[in-house]
Amino acid sequence: MKCKEQLTNLLQSDPKSCFIPSLIEEFELLSRVNLETDITLLKGVWELKWSSSSQPWLKQAPWLENLQILDPVQKKGVNLLRLSAPIGSVVGIAVEAELSINSTNQVGVQFKRGGWLGPSLGNGWRPKLLATINQSFPAWLDITGLDDSLRICRGNAGTCFALLKRTDLAVNDWIPQSIGKG
Repeated sequence: MKCKEQLTNLLQSDPKSCFIPSLIEEFELLSRVNLETDITLLKGVWELKWSSSSQPWLKQAPWLENLQILDPVQKKGVNLLRLSAPIGSVVGIAVEAELSINSTNQVGVQFKRGGWLGPSLGNGWRPKLLATINQSFPAWLDITGLDDSLRICRGNAGTCFALLKRTDLAVNDWIPQSIGKG
């Protein structure tokens, strides 16, 4: 079985496996990330499946969905914590961010607003109670492994993250598409 397949299987079935860090390193070595040409791979709803962090909100748990919604073309992102279904679709804690491409493998993150995010209503509108965030330091993610379903990144604090793309969720549910000027 290939490294990526092994890693993906473990992230889905046994996210506390001691084999995950070495498989991440192998996937990173095999990856050639270039956001100038692969920017579309970054767009999507990504679910955190493994983290080297000891912070509880950055750890995988079966009762918690830790989602990262990215739209690098619109330069927008949302971090979303919510309980797993069915309750999770009702309410979540969200942080909205402005994104920038800093280099061929680095995404800059400027957190803008954070707070409560309600359910999506029939017309696509979603109630929000968000406060402005005054971020006093630059934040970034080095994208060290990326394809159409798996993303490995390392944050400015040194934390390693492994995320799987959620094809059952849409970016447009959290980041409305800008209407082009024409």
